Amino acid sequence: MKSPGNGKMTRGFDADCLATREILNRVGDKWSVLVIVILGDGMRRFNELKRSIDGISQRMLTLTLRGLERDGLVKRTVHPTNPPSVDYELTPFGRTLLAPVAELAQWAQRHRPEVQRARDAYERAEKGTGRAGKR
Repeated sequence: MKSPGNGKMTRGFDADCLATREILNRVGDKWSVLVIVILGDGMRRFNELKRSIDGISQRMLTLTLRGLERDGLVKRTVHPTNPPSVDYELTPFGRTLLAPVAELAQWAQRHRPEVQRARDAYERAEKGTGRAGKR
């Protein structure tokens, strides 16, 4: 998606659209956002991250960290101890994402009541039409 001079995003499909979608898929999933926010406070070990993120499995945390590392957002450091210890931290590039992600998280927290009211109203309307659960 291209951004013309007026700052609005266009809907035209081009090579940039796919790249944008890939990046947003990475940073837009719920686990990546939480990992980025937590690592914004500084370096963490794997188990510290796991304890900090309620509901994440070891496998999902591993996959999330690998994806963030692959995209250059997180740095993984292995220390030659027995057993080896591994630290994770945001890269300087990853830190550039911290402010937008934190802003999005804050927006979600500020507007949670409105979203819940909208969901409740939608569900009531769906029940009134008899369409609830028939998707």
